[in-house]
This record gives sequence, structure tokens and C-alpha cells, in this order.
Amino acid sequence: MANRVLAELRRRLRRLQRTALPIGQAGVAAGGAWLIATELVGHPHPFFAPSAAVTCLGVAMGQRLRRVVELVVGVSVGVGIGDLLISRIGSGTWQIVLVVVLAMAAAVLLDGGAVIALQSGTSAVLVATLLPPSTTGGYDRMVDALIGGATGLAAMALLPANPLTLAHRHADTVLRELGAVLRAIGDAVTARDAVAAAAALTRARASQRALDEFKAALVTGTEVATIAPIRWRRRGELDRYKLALGAVDLAIRNTRVLARRAMSVLRDEEDVPQGLPLVLNGLADCADALRRELARQVDPVLTRALLRDLAARTDELLAGAGFSVRVVVAQLRSIIVDLLVASGVSRADAIGALPALPEAEGA
Repeated sequence: MANRVLAELRRRLRRLQRTALPIGQAGVAAGGAWLIATELVGHPHPFFAPSAAVTCLGVAMGQRLRRVVELVVGVSVGVGIGDLLISRIGSGTWQIVLVVVLAMAAAVLLDGGAVIALQSGTSAVLVATLLPPSTTGGYDRMVDALIGGATGLAAMALLPANPLTLAHRHADTVLRELGAVLRAIGDAVTARDAVAAAAALTRARASQRALDEFKAALVTGTEVATIAPIRWRRRGELDRYKLALGAVDLAIRNTRVLARRAMSVLRDEEDVPQGLPLVLNGLADCADALRRELARQVDPVLTRALLRDLAARTDELLAGAGFSVRVVVAQLRSIIVDLLVASGVSRADAIGALPALPEAEGA
């Protein structure tokens, strides 16, 4: 019990450590927005300035440039409708219902995203309950929202995270999981265990979440490298991960098909080529090699050499093979091509690395 508590505490502390920088950015941005709005602009109660700064940044990073625009529009719509109606119809239950519905409906009609609609509704509620209608028609509050958004972006530019940190971490998770699934399939084939193959398929399907997080990390990293001048030199290194992303996505999809076909081989009791588990484990080694070389920011020369050597051995698996085994080999060849592309090879050259199949089956 004590070990579980300690493990959970360590996990939460690691999570806090990973989010420490965006939390610090939000705090600095909120304070800076308040200072600018009160001392430089002269607004006595600029509630929307620090609020906008925190909303712009958030703890979950990504698409902050668009979020600033949505935030300012949302506040403008909510405050404008709130000021217009509450100053005439007063505050109360039905007035709040009406103001929120109209503000959010107006935001939706503007083709706004979730941030615009929610911010419009929240701003309208504040005007209807806590903040009296403005004599300036909401102009000051719109300015405060703009100050907050700009301050949030400034905090991000001046206190930027390393855009490669997230990319490294999530790419490591995705490729490590890909290698683990390929090894699990190889173990299932070796043991002729259809249940283990089914478990490998379940694990392969569960890897989609890690892949989605990898995609989000690249969006965030690109945004940081665009906004923060001291991170501009990282853009080229991020491009390598962007190039790998699409191919790794395809490799994971093909691995799911591979796992399903491995289940069919085992359930139908087809003869399994002796070299199939070795090729599966070799492909897992290639995924691990790519993970390590990307993390070291070097050209994946070793990965390409391992994949080309593995490709040359795939035609040996087809001698006397049944239908499902042939499909398994075809998927193996597809994954080899995907990982070669992820390592920086053109798709045409990657396909050219595969030996011709005896019966005209392509990768």
C-alpha cells in the first residue's frame, strides 16, 4: 500500500514538473496584464486582462495564436450583449438566461469555436451579476481582453519551453510502444498463442492516444518555435519529427492489421515460417533504433541499414505460405516502408528497398 502511494505521489510530482513552466508563464502573464491595464492604460478594475492572459496560455498548450483571437472576440461579444441588455432590462434569473443564450448564440453565428462561445457566455454572466454595465459600452473590457491576450503571448515568447522536449518525449512513447507491440506479436507467433496475439492487437489500438498526443506536441512545438525568437533555430529539428509523424502513424495502422492477421494465422493453424518471429523482433529493433536516433538528433543511418537488411529477408517467408501468412508478410513489408520513410527516405526509394515477391505481391 505504501509503495503504491509513493508511486502515485512520484507520478503526480513528475506531472507537476512537466507543467511548471506553463503554470509560471500563466502567473507572470496574469500579473503583467494587470499591471499594464491599471498602470499604463488606467483601468481601475481590469478583470478581463489577467483572466484573458491565463485563458490564452492555459496549462494545456496548443493553438494559442488562434486562442487569443477567439478570446478577444468572445469577450467582445459577451460584454457587448451584456452591457446592451442588462443596462435596459436589469439583472435577475430570466435576464441571465436571456443574456447567456443570446451571447453564445451570437458567438456560434460568428462561426466561432468552443472558446468563443464559452467566453461569450462567461463574460455575459459577469456583466449580468458581478460587474455593472460599462458606460463605455464594453470598450474598456475589450481592451483589457486584448491586453491579456497580448501579454500571454509575450510571456510565451520571453519564457518559452524547449519545443523539442515535448516532441522527444511523445515520439519516444509512440515508438517504444510500436516496438513493444511488434515484439508481443512475435512472442505470440512463437508460442502459437492466439490469445496473446489478441492482447497485442488491443495494445496496438490503445496506442492511438499516444499518437494523438505526439501530434499535439508537434503543434505546440511549432507554435513555440514560431513565436519565441530564441527557439527559432529549433524549427529544422522539429521538421524531422514532422516528417516522421505521418509515416509512424501509417506504421501503427499497419501494425494493427498485422496483429489481426497474426490472430487469423494462429486460429486457422496455418504453418508459421520459422523466420517470421525473427523478422517481427527485428522490426521492433528498428523502431527502437529510430527512437534512439531521433532523440540524439542524428541522421538515422543505423535504422535505415537495419530496415534494408530486414527487407531483404521478407521474401524468404513466403515459401509454402498460406493466405493469412502472406497478408502478414505484406504488412511487414508495408511497415518496413513506413519506417524507412520515417527515417528520411523517400517512399519510392523505400519501396525500392523491398525484394520482388515470387507471385507479384507488393508491399
